[in-house]
Amino acid sequence: MYAIHMGVPEMKQLWDDLQMKHESGTINKAEAKLRKLMGKAMRLISTDPRYPGLQTHEIPALTRRYGMKVWQSYLENNTPKAGRIFWVYGPNQGDITIIGLEPHPEDKANAYRKITLSSMTGDTI
Repeated sequence: MYAIHMGVPEMKQLWDDLQMKHESGTINKAEAKLRKLMGKAMRLISTDPRYPGLQTHEIPALTRRYGMKVWQSYLENNTPKAGRIFWVYGPNQGDITIIGLEPHPEDKANAYRKITLSSMTGDTI
């Protein structure tokens, strides 16, 4: 079992915002769906990062850019512009840090050029 961390500042801020809105009852339909999809993906990643439904695979372009293996897992399948969650192992052994969330790229040639990822230090959820 892996401990899941949220990258800073973007991913931690996004998750904290979704959680706060959920708890206060002010979450809208799209945010509730995203929270549910992210929560499910994080649970599956923490248990088995290679769970078949996640379709986890390394993104070599991001690995080269960030100097560490960057993995992508699906939030959902068979959906136009379905979300993808990006993550890395670390900062410590037994940890996984969620460092990005993006829709599926449309431009295959430059698919990952525009993606910016969070830093690894973040709180465990």
